[in-house]
Amino acid sequence: MEITRATLGIAVGIAGTLFLGYCVYFDQQRRKDPLFKKKLRERRQKAQQNASRSRTLGGPLPDMSDHEAMQRFFLQQIQLGEELLAAGDLEAGVEHLGQAVTVCGQTQQLLSVLQQTMPAPIFHMLLKKLPEVSERLRASMKANSSSLHEDDVE
Repeated sequence: MEITRATLGIAVGIAGTLFLGYCVYFDQQRRKDPLFKKKLRERRQKAQQNASRSRTLGGPLPDMSDHEAMQRFFLQQIQLGEELLAAGDLEAGVEHLGQAVTVCGQTQQLLSVLQQTMPAPIFHMLLKKLPEVSERLRASMKANSSSLHEDDVE
């Protein structure tokens, strides 16, 4: 028995229609679920909190033992800090530069370069913010390492 193009086209059309019907049916079932909106709202809030947390920290913190990840994080913070300062967002720019200084292996050299290239008021703002930024990074790293230890136990 030979399958013609018309028969094949009809079969594909029917299969496509059945698939769409299947998708619509389960989408309606999902939307009818009384907990769907609650779960969706919770998921969106959690995603928004994660996004705002990563924005203030400049993205997820890298693994401290991975030199390449730390270097990428450092360069990303420098770039973000420069861009934000150029855009006029001094607080966020200083925050990112502070994170870069905190994770930098040669802190004194970086600070001297920044002192020479940045206006004095912004550099002083950076110096004032450094203890706060380094403490926040330390706390985040401790939280990340404790969650890793908990995951290892399970």
